[in-house]
Amino acid sequence: MNKPKKNEALVQLAVIGAAQGLRGEVRVKTFTGDPLALGDYGPLLAADGRSFTVLDVRPVKNVVVARFAEVKDRSAAEALSGTELFVARAALPADLDEEEYYHADLIGLSVADETGAKIGRVKALHNFGAGDILEITFAAGGTVMVPFSRAAVPQVDLATGVVHLDSAAAGLAGGDEDEGLEGEAP
Repeated sequence: MNKPKKNEALVQLAVIGAAQGLRGEVRVKTFTGDPLALGDYGPLLAADGRSFTVLDVRPVKNVVVARFAEVKDRSAAEALSGTELFVARAALPADLDEEEYYHADLIGLSVADETGAKIGRVKALHNFGAGDILEITFAAGGTVMVPFSRAAVPQVDLATGVVHLDSAAAGLAGGDEDEGLEGEAP
């Protein structure tokens, strides 16, 4: 894989943890559906532009242990702790299931309520253990987090770039949060 173009979207696949053993292996927390598929997307990129080629991956408890071609010893492995690893969005499979999305495809989309009024943009997606949560930035300022469930988000239209919310199911109707929604446009 060549280095991605400057404006090309990158998707985080993993973060390197502690060194494992003496030969340069590292513990890696993956964000892939199959943690052992970490090397299937081509070389991984660090934010500073370094490239890492996966030579081997094996499961260990809640992470995997990976060996990269570019990491020869424990000292080099220790220096990588905390390094986030990315691939270009184009390297990921395009054939997703219905109602399955890459986080990178959702971030930045407009958010509209059930009347079609644009209320903000998707800032981020989080998962604190109980399911995915959309973080939405309102056009007039402030943010809110809503569950990324079918009830709260009945439709995601990637073609038009709009995430449609049900305000009541998202917990935005009938409370103080409603005050920030009126008259806002992205």
